[in-house]
This record gives sequence, structure tokens and C-alpha cells, in this order.
Amino acid sequence: MAKAKKDGPRRKDGVWDPLKDNKADKQAAEGQPKTPQTLSASYRLAYADEDFLCREETRPIRLQLELMKAEMMLAEAGIKSTVVLFGGARIPAPGQNAWAARNETQKKNLEAASVYYEEAQKFAALCGKHSAGFNHQEYVVVTGGGPGVMEAGNRGAAEAGAPSIGLNIMLPHEQAPNRFVTPELSFNFHYFAIRKMHFMMRAKAVAVFPGGFGTLDEMFEALTLIQTKRMERIPLILFAEKFWRGLINFEALAEFGTIAPEDLNLISFVETAEQAWKIIADFYEL
Repeated sequence: MAKAKKDGPRRKDGVWDPLKDNKADKQAAEGQPKTPQTLSASYRLAYADEDFLCREETRPIRLQLELMKAEMMLAEAGIKSTVVLFGGARIPAPGQNAWAARNETQKKNLEAASVYYEEAQKFAALCGKHSAGFNHQEYVVVTGGGPGVMEAGNRGAAEAGAPSIGLNIMLPHEQAPNRFVTPELSFNFHYFAIRKMHFMMRAKAVAVFPGGFGTLDEMFEALTLIQTKRMERIPLILFAEKFWRGLINFEALAEFGTIAPEDLNLISFVETAEQAWKIIADFYEL
């Protein structure tokens, strides 16, 4: 009887695994003779059959895959904690036109808001600078990976020589990865729910800049998780106090009784990157 080789099949983590590699079987199946049987959809290996994986019945599998892929790759990259930047895709960099403006009022508002593109860029650079002290494993900037404030966040981190994460999502417009996201940390999602989980899973702080429905959705998701103690309390920082107070009357919620008065303390308002980083540094005693 032939003896097993001492240096036989092992996984990347060094664990002995005598079972045949699934990639090898996939390659072998692709090289099989083309016959009516092998060309039938029923004969495809299930894990290599995109049509099967995209069926309505396999949605739970796709949800799991979206959760697992980014989680595994971030773990392999050594990312231990993040600072999340939320904000509008339509806010331009200083000196650029507001591409999404429909009229002069919107153009004026969006271009005036470019100051927050600058602050997001500065804030991300501060995060990147301090992340270097943790071998770029802690306080890693993560954005939605798109344009506007998201671009500013990834840009600031890149300018500080730090990696940054982009959690993109398939949308009919706007959302394509900006060029400042670290390519190996650029992810694409189909499910908003799984994407939002990834934003929160490593978050040590959340910074929210002016934005639209998507930004509001992300902000309230984070705020609700903290309020209900479904996650640890972390700094939740809103840039542009005038914008947010003009949009949401937080005190009215407390006065009416739909939130507790102490819930107002979960939010901090700032205007500058330095103010925001000081809140994080004080919170974690850095």
C-alpha cells in the first residue's frame, strides 16, 4: 500500500486536508468532452453555476456569501477596527461643478458644501496618520467607496499613506469605486443590509457629513444600534451642525417622548476635522 506523503495536501492555514481541492474539480469539469450531457445546466457543479446561484431560492446563500467574502478578506488583511465616513455622493471637491444640481439653488448649496469635502479629506488624513501607529490595522478609514464625501475620505487616507476601505453597491447611477480606495480593500455589494453590517462590524467611530437618503439611512442605522445597545457605544459625530439641526429636530423627539433625553448625548456636532478627531482620541484615551 502506498504511503501518504508527509508534505501532502494542506490548506493555507496549515491544516491537513486530504479531500480534493474544489478548484481542481472545477478546472477538470471545464475540460471535459462537450456532450449533450456535460453541456446541460443540470451537470454544472453547483458552486460554479452562476445561473443556479442567482436563482430566487438561493438568496439566503448569496446573503451569506456577501457577508463572508468581505469579512474574510478584511480579516486576512489584518484590519481590526475602522472609522466610518458617511456623506453625500453629490458634494463636489472645491472648485468643481456640482454635477447633480438641477437648478441654481442646488448648485449653490452643493458647491458651498464643498467645505465638507475638504473636512472629510482632512479628517481621513488624521485617521490615517494615527492608524500608522497601529501598523494600519486600527482606525482604518472606510467609506461607501463612491464619489463626493466618500471620495474625500478615501483620498485623505491615501494622501496620508494609509490604506482605506470602500464598500460599494450596485446602483443605477453615481456609485462606482473612486480611484482612492485601496484596490485590495474595494468591495461591491448587492444587498444594502449586508453592506451596512460591514460598516458597523469593526467601527470605532462614525463620522457623518451632509448627505441625502442614503446618508440618513446609514446614520440612523448606527444611531439605533447604539441607542438600543445592540452595539457598544462609539463616537457618532455629525459634521455641519446647522445642516443637521435644520433637517432634524432631535430635541423635539425627546420633548415628545419618543426618545429619552439622554439619547441626545449619543450625538456630537463638529465643524472641523480636528474637533472630530479630538472626540475620538478623548473617547479612547489615545
